Amino acid sequence: MNKIQTKKIFKAALLIYLASFLIINWSDVSWIFNYRAVSGLVSDFFNPYPSIDASTINAYFSPGQNKVSMQAQPAIVASVNYTSKQNTLEIPKIGISVPIVFATSADKNSLTKDLDLGVVYYPGSVMPGQIGQAIILGHSAPPGWPTIKHDWVFTDLDKLSPGDQIFIDLNNSQYTYIVKQKTIIQRGAEIPSDNRVLTNNVLTLISCWPPGKDYQRITVQAELASSVR
Repeated sequence: MNKIQTKKIFKAALLIYLASFLIINWSDVSWIFNYRAVSGLVSDFFNPYPSIDASTINAYFSPGQNKVSMQAQPAIVASVNYTSKQNTLEIPKIGISVPIVFATSADKNSLTKDLDLGVVYYPGSVMPGQIGQAIILGHSAPPGWPTIKHDWVFTDLDKLSPGDQIFIDLNNSQYTYIVKQKTIIQRGAEIPSDNRVLTNNVLTLISCWPPGKDYQRITVQAELASSVR
């Protein structure tokens, strides 16, 4: 058998192998031949998550709330625990312990940079212990996305259920929040809420939904635990 015949046999065997592979694994690889799917994947690679700007967040604040200065004295006496951690958000159920970045601007570009460093405490939010609403933003990412920067922090928010705990560590004090509800809403839509925000400190976590896409928003609302007026 000469070299030419060997090459022909090798090419034929390779073609048979590739054809068999495609037939057996078609359900897993068919997206490769879908132009829209491939272009979407390329777009996601270079733009792994959408930016969140003020125009899509302001609607989440309850009217008339959050007018208290962040430097004002707390309006609620909350039961807190000592912690050595500083500016940290912890969600044990989904294995999160990440830095909290206190944003100074609602500018989209500024928020995008802040989100690379952790989750973002949105400007205008009240602090733990104050009556009103606190909003924390975080990125989510598609399944299998590498854990670079903090693109992945809120990917598993959908796994939270009423009764789960969320902790904010600030100034050597650990504040405990109890999850009350979880909702999927349209971009810019108001979060379903009740009168808790008028009498207590309510924490709202927001991320894109589904993970890594800018179609909708997932929100998790939690109430400061063991607090009295």
